[in-house]
Amino acid sequence: MTSDEHVVLVDSEGNAIGTAPKTSVHGPDTPLHLAFSSYVFDQNGRVLLSRRASHKITWPDVWTNSCCGHPLPGEPLGDAVLRRLSYELGLVVESVDLVLPRFSYRAVMGNGIVEHELCPVYRVLTTAAARPNPDEVGEVLWMPWKEFTSGVMSGLLAISPWCRDQVPLLDDLGADPLTWPSAPVADLPPAARG
Repeated sequence: MTSDEHVVLVDSEGNAIGTAPKTSVHGPDTPLHLAFSSYVFDQNGRVLLSRRASHKITWPDVWTNSCCGHPLPGEPLGDAVLRRLSYELGLVVESVDLVLPRFSYRAVMGNGIVEHELCPVYRVLTTAAARPNPDEVGEVLWMPWKEFTSGVMSGLLAISPWCRDQVPLLDDLGADPLTWPSAPVADLPPAARG
């Protein structure tokens, strides 16, 4: 991340209302802004989990879904997913499919830092090995989807708050993540359509 990277600020309907430096938006009064989450799967339906680097401002050392990030102003969300997967995990992927177009959450860390994101969710398929960037990712782990969802929904698996909220919604799409239906891009919030 460069120090002048900006995120897209949005209203409650998902319309862009401006931009702000990424370095300024994660604090006690974090404004709603555009982001994404992605879940990377291999051909066996295993999900790639990542442990956030220990020096991250939000949720350091916490296990989460494969990759999260923010689109640059004017950048289509699908392009942002590809950019961040390459940067954080060194991944080349076969497909990127929108599955939860309107997911949104707000979470507060123990130190008062807030995440507040309009955060569409993507399923990504790959046959490549992950090469984690230590600036972003401390560790990765492939896990069978059923084992992962059971662990998250039972509370036995410690995971980021956004991932904990996303997993039941993803589970509702079906037991096999490789057969989840894609959502139409038209269902994305206006600011996320690029």
